[in-house]
Amino acid sequence: MIRVLENEFYYLDNFERVLEWIGERYRDLLGDDELAFLAAFPALPRSARALFVRMVMRKGSLFRASKLAYAEIGCPLEASRPLLGTGWVEANPSLSLEELFDLLSKPEIGAAFHAHLPQKNARKSALLEALSPTFAGPRPFADWYRDCPDTALRIRVKPLCDRLRLIFFGNLRQDWTEFVLSDLGMFRYEQVEISHASRGLRSRGDIDQYIVLHACKERFYAGEALDEVVRDLPSHVFDNDWLESRREKLLFQIGQQYEKARDWDNAHVVYTRCRFPGARGRAIRVLEKHERFAQAFALLTEAQDAPENEAERQHLLRIAPRLARRLGHAKPAPQRNAPASRLELCLPMPAGERWVEGVVRDHLATEDAPVFYVENALANSLFGLLCWRAIFAPIPGAFFHPFHRGPADLYSLDFHQRRAAQFAQCLGALDDGSYRDIIRRHLLEKAGIASPFVHWDLLSPALLELALECIPAAHLRKWCERILADIKANRCGFPDLIQFWPAEKRYTMIEVKGPGDRLQDNQVRWIDYCAAHQMPVSVCYLQWQEAA
Repeated sequence: MIRVLENEFYYLDNFERVLEWIGERYRDLLGDDELAFLAAFPALPRSARALFVRMVMRKGSLFRASKLAYAEIGCPLEASRPLLGTGWVEANPSLSLEELFDLLSKPEIGAAFHAHLPQKNARKSALLEALSPTFAGPRPFADWYRDCPDTALRIRVKPLCDRLRLIFFGNLRQDWTEFVLSDLGMFRYEQVEISHASRGLRSRGDIDQYIVLHACKERFYAGEALDEVVRDLPSHVFDNDWLESRREKLLFQIGQQYEKARDWDNAHVVYTRCRFPGARGRAIRVLEKHERFAQAFALLTEAQDAPENEAERQHLLRIAPRLARRLGHAKPAPQRNAPASRLELCLPMPAGERWVEGVVRDHLATEDAPVFYVENALANSLFGLLCWRAIFAPIPGAFFHPFHRGPADLYSLDFHQRRAAQFAQCLGALDDGSYRDIIRRHLLEKAGIASPFVHWDLLSPALLELALECIPAAHLRKWCERILADIKANRCGFPDLIQFWPAEKRYTMIEVKGPGDRLQDNQVRWIDYCAAHQMPVSVCYLQWQEAA
């Protein structure tokens, strides 16, 4: 249920809550300008503080005073006066022509430049292009448009506020709306005890490195030349593990772009600098594409001795025969996996949308054996509900603000190890039979709370009860153990459908493939795992009946 916010200054209270949190927990990391801001902000009148926060929360740094009209603040010009003396906000700022165009409507542009516009009906972009040669330099807003009754304001400390937001959230992805959505009840988060020593950013170097890394990522996504981005991307390993994982991920993405551009040399250089999962496999593939077969085979042999995970092992098995053939080596013996059951269906093509999983679900379902489309949702939800206490355990550094969907170290290699005792206790419930009550209780108590595993929109009580009655505890344990072995890779790839026979207390999982479709690597790994551990799984290959 969405709540109504009675406090008109809720956004100001939330902003000040962040400042207080940062002052208590991160004071030793702050620079002089940030400390000065924390000291000066509370002394301003409430209307000035509220106006400032409104400007911080809005996009951009330039505003017209008339667009900052909020009932609880009153006159924006009156509210802005105390801010002008701080240097945080500037009135009548100097603007480029392009900045001016962002503030003015098309009729206002016509009024301000009527003597210089032969084609007043042209688009704003065309008007800007026509006026740019004549009006090249910046001018104060009032000089650009002397008859305008409005005033322009520029907030000058958006970068400082972004740094404070980064310090609080540990990232620049989350913003001030997290508070509002939480206050409204739209997003709910698990309440984890957060000690003062639990911090995402542990040094000033972490803050500065994140900002540099974020700038490189933004430039990469904007399509800037890869060589330029790589030049400015820090080459040294960061001390902060989760920050280092972000640097490694960006390196991997850059390597992929070099590879797409068939720049084999630069792709190989970037991949070899990167420890991100899959980078070594891509380096081997790049060497193969570049016809450096001996070097590729040497790296493949090294990787085969110690594969980083199941995905790499699978990738190596695919590459090895090709490289062996290229170098004249003996063909490696194929690896035989336990075969999954195969189901062939030929059904009439539906008149509407061709959702193959839905067609197969409806065809197989009976009153005594219902079928559900669950894909990754059911297994992850059962794991998330059973192991809720372990996932949200107050491990130092895992939670450092109140808006975590899950622990910050979720994808770290030592995630399970750091919580070994808690997970052992949760999985132990599978042995004594108490797991059903634990899952049911968490379904009720935690309903709607953000979780990296639980799919609240899919997990109905009816589906949950069927799963608890028909899936053996031993099978659920195997699912949980494999998810924990590599959360990032193994939380996906589950079969599309699950069918239950409640009277017989059994089930089967069904992966559906339509015409021309094939199994993805992560799906093959899950199907092989289930088949190897005698868990019922089949692959359904659907063909459409030819029209008569």
